[in-house]
Parts: sequence; structure tokens; C-alpha cells
Amino acid sequence: VRGSFQTLVQVPRYVDQNEWLVLNVFEFYQYLNLFYGAISEFVTPQTCPTMNAGPGIDYTWIDSNKKQVHLPANTYIDLVLTWISNKFDDTTLFPTKQGVPFPPHFLGVLKSIYRQMFRIFAHIYHNHFDKFVHLSMEAHWNSFFAHFISFGKEFDLLDKKEMEPLLPLIEAMEAQGKIMMVDHKATSSSSNYGNTLSPNNAIA
Repeated sequence: VRGSFQTLVQVPRYVDQNEWLVLNVFEFYQYLNLFYGAISEFVTPQTCPTMNAGPGIDYTWIDSNKKQVHLPANTYIDLVLTWISNKFDDTTLFPTKQGVPFPPHFLGVLKSIYRQMFRIFAHIYHNHFDKFVHLSMEAHWNSFFAHFISFGKEFDLLDKKEMEPLLPLIEAMEAQGKIMMVDHKATSSSSNYGNTLSPNNAIA
């Protein structure tokens, strides 16, 4: 996709905003599943013993005992994708019948889904982006990410702290007009991700 995603993310006229949110987040989930499937053979306990997004950023999983546990990236991602699938299959959370309202807490669940999907993006960009380059898929992956972030910004689905692992990339895409600009009152944290997230090799 060339240009900005700004017009693509806005709610079309006569479309319910909640339905628009669910439709798009579900499609992001489906595409993320497909992209991950293309490189999943490289995400092993040996190559990725933790679910990380660069030095010092490790994501933990909450187990059945409500304890934080460190897992290999492939295990973490598989659990996330299964968890998201189960959420979308829950018709009490995401009703499929006309006239049935969304529950009050559905937006909070949607934000949790979005946060977990972002973590998969962050892990892949920091550890496996070269695989997409090798497969000549980097332009598609970057366009997908730009759409994902643009949508998240439009509907406030991600907070800035969560986006910190990929802020240099996001800000570079904003500067290129790939992602719509937002309020930058908060100061971006400094980082050492420039080598792996250079606009020269990571922007479609």
C-alpha cells in the first residue's frame, strides 16, 4: 500500500464503531497468523529462549496460577494466538447476532488482544526481520505493521509505553507519512534499536 492509512482506518459512514473495531482487529489477527506461519520454523527455543523485543525487554506469560513465567518465544506466541482465537469464538464477548449488544468490558479485552499482537510484531522485528527480507516479504510486512499502528492510534488501542520497543521505527514511518501523526508531547525514550530498525532497511 502506498501513502497513508489514515483514510483506511476511519469508521465508514453508517457502520457501528464497535463492529468496525472487531472486524479490523480480527483481520489483523488473521494476517499476523499468516505472516508468523511463514517464519515460524525459525522461532525455536534454541534461537529464542525468551519472548523478547530487544535487549532488556522480555515479555512474561501469566499462567493458570496467576504467576508470571518466562517462556520460549514460540511457546509464548502459540499461547497468545490460541488465546486470541478463543476470545473471538466467545459470542458473549463478540456477539454475532444482530441486535445483541457488545458487553461493557469488550473494549478492554480488545485492547489486551491488540497489546499481545503488538508484542509479536516487536519480537519479529527485533529477531526475525531478516527472514522476511530473505523471503522478499518485507514490504508487505511493513505495510501491514503501518496499517496496524495507524488503526491502533486512531482508536487508542495501544499506549505509548507499550510501543517503546518499536518507537524508532514507528516515528520513522510517521516521518515518511506511512503512519498518521499523533500528539508527540511525551518525549520518546532513547534507544539503541537504530541498527536493526533503520528506515533504510525496514520501511516499505
